[in-house]
Amino acid sequence: MTPSVRLQEMIRVIRSARTQGEERGIIQKECADIRAQFRQSDNGERSHSLAKLLYVHMLGYPAHFGQMECVRLIASPRYSEKRIGYLGAMMLLDEKQDASLLITNSIKNDLSHSSQYVQSLALCTLACMGSAEMCRDLAPEIERLLRASNSYIKKKATLCAVHIIRKVPELAELFTPSARSLLSEKNHGVLHGAVVLITELCEHNPDTLDQFRKAVPELVQIMKGLVTSSYSPEHNVAGISDPFLQVRILRLLRILGHNNDTASDAMNDLLAQVATNTDSSKTAGSAVLYETVLTIMDINSESGLRVLAVNILGRFLLNNDRNIRYISMTSLQKIVQSDHNAVQRHRGTIVDCLKDQDTSVKRRALELSLALVSAVNIRSMMKELLIFLSTCPPELRSQTTSGIFNAAERYSPSKRWHIDTILHVLTTAGGDVRDETVPNLIQLITTASELHCYTVHKLYRALVKDISQQPLVQVACWCIGEYGDLLLKGECEEIEPVQVTEDDVLDALETVLQSHMSSPATRGFALTATMKLSTRITDNVDRIRSIVSIYGSCIDLELQQRAVEYNALFKKYDHMRAAVLERMPVMDKNSPGHTNGDTSGENKEPDPSKPKPVEAGLLSEPASQVCDLLDLLGGTDTPLQPNPGPNSTPTTTSSADLLDLLGGLELTPVLTETIYEKNGLRLKIQCDKQTETEVMVTLIGSNSAQNDITNFNLQAAVPKSVQLQMKAPSGNVIPAHGLGQVTQTVVLNNPNKVSLKIRIRVSYSNQGAMHQDTVQIDSFPSPACQPSISPL
Repeated sequence: MTPSVRLQEMIRVIRSARTQGEERGIIQKECADIRAQFRQSDNGERSHSLAKLLYVHMLGYPAHFGQMECVRLIASPRYSEKRIGYLGAMMLLDEKQDASLLITNSIKNDLSHSSQYVQSLALCTLACMGSAEMCRDLAPEIERLLRASNSYIKKKATLCAVHIIRKVPELAELFTPSARSLLSEKNHGVLHGAVVLITELCEHNPDTLDQFRKAVPELVQIMKGLVTSSYSPEHNVAGISDPFLQVRILRLLRILGHNNDTASDAMNDLLAQVATNTDSSKTAGSAVLYETVLTIMDINSESGLRVLAVNILGRFLLNNDRNIRYISMTSLQKIVQSDHNAVQRHRGTIVDCLKDQDTSVKRRALELSLALVSAVNIRSMMKELLIFLSTCPPELRSQTTSGIFNAAERYSPSKRWHIDTILHVLTTAGGDVRDETVPNLIQLITTASELHCYTVHKLYRALVKDISQQPLVQVACWCIGEYGDLLLKGECEEIEPVQVTEDDVLDALETVLQSHMSSPATRGFALTATMKLSTRITDNVDRIRSIVSIYGSCIDLELQQRAVEYNALFKKYDHMRAAVLERMPVMDKNSPGHTNGDTSGENKEPDPSKPKPVEAGLLSEPASQVCDLLDLLGGTDTPLQPNPGPNSTPTTTSSADLLDLLGGLELTPVLTETIYEKNGLRLKIQCDKQTETEVMVTLIGSNSAQNDITNFNLQAAVPKSVQLQMKAPSGNVIPAHGLGQVTQTVVLNNPNKVSLKIRIRVSYSNQGAMHQDTVQIDSFPSPACQPSISPL
């Protein structure tokens, strides 16, 4: 039986094992035989035993005892043993193994061997697992082989030089003179290696760019030769002459032409020729065209050439291969800002990609569709986006709603259209909208006084039809509380009139209060709306009083507090009820608590001369006699006045007694500090000392870029003596143009009262590119957050 058969027999026996235990038994027996073969000093079967061991290694079993046998076989004069030895070294050794240093001298000797095949074995091994020390020792030998006359050796030496440059960048200068001369070779393997080597040199040492830009005419001639060459079976792939070399040359031209007019002008004609003559029906042609498009977009190319590149990407959108459609939209996303009109021509094809079955393609199509929305096409694009929202996967709904809101905010043709669009989104995907959607819509409604009747009727119908979408229910409750009198009148010209009675409205609000689907915040809206209706209807005030009184014993503290205060308003301060519950004034667009548009995230001191609105549902524009009553009801942004001094004479009023329910409170501004600002992302920190040992740190992320930031994630690390608890973030998508924020709370417990330090790792995706940075925080905005050490 020949040795090769023994290896085949071992493979057959292992594959025939029925259980994993049986397989382990066979391998243990074979490994014992292999060890015995290795212990024999002069055995011609050692190479076959090592081959069997390599197969065992491929199956995932330990094979480290064969490392020294690899070293011995490499030093053997026999080519058959040397070949298996080098193969074993590449599989069993790496630069971390001490045994790898033992083969350095053998590789050096083999690099000068008379046989090209032995030289190639040494070159492949060095390029595969050569350590930095080996590369330094053998770099002169590799540089000598770059000038060899044998193309077979020369192409392997160029790729080995690439490995050396990656391991020891300072040796790049050694190969720079030889790299330029390799471009004159006719062998495609050598040309391919030369282009890869020059690319590596340019990326590691930008100072060499000027030197290799002189080679642009040579590269252009080589590329033209490939494009216009006749059929060559040796290099032809699907009708394209050596597409691998073409792609490498185009990539190098992109580097050399970046921000350089002379080099860009030299390659413009070539790029136009490649873009025009390359067949895109096969994958090889599409790869060359895609690299051509990237090169055109990255150099200082002519405008006509850029339009041609966008048209090629547009053709890619019609390709049946989803991968090609995906990379096409990724490229269009990068250039949509600079060549908006050219990309706009392919809007219909891009929108059609929203119907693709692949989620990744849908995501790219969504991002690109949102980038193409403008004041001209807002109605047609919004129609398509709303259709997509009703059928899109759950993981895309948050991004879709955010993009629709941003587009509506920037390009809405009318307030009614804007309100209808937001209501459509809330009805379809209310559970996936951002937290600031409710106050933003409320602010928009307050500014459109002519649409109050239309809006309250539409929201009432939506509320009666479905109460599962919480943001929609909250806005509906707020509008019913504010404009319930308009709803009861039924005088609305914009919508079909429907007679609504007081009992119908109260039944709807009571359904919200009693539904298990309603969140505590939604119940708060409904309870406040019910209370506000007490000044807008006349026949059901007792029913309202009954509904409110029920929640005086609610287990939810917020609802209980509201109900107790409303009951107090009924019993003791009924004469002030109409003033306290009057209609809300028009809200400012950027008022605190109603983020809408660009915000800096900074806390500003309120203007004492301008009364601020309370939170949604608690309306205030009262007379001066009920200013203190507003503080009782909560939600006002106006700072509380300090208590009078001991010498002042207190004034006995009913509102002063009412203040005693909550006591005097002083609001102090929360200090924030920017800790990170890059790629449009701004990360701020604010801290609040809860107890002597506990600090609550809030991280606030905002986005001033043109596109939404997705996959936003924060990680934190603290010293071992500090305990850290990270709360769930408010989301992972930060809207563009500062239209929203993402917050995350970190609770630090510092029982030993050491100096607080925290390290934050920020990761996010912007325009399809992932970014990750680390921020070290040694000081906090509020000095009170640092521990106070008592003297001994």
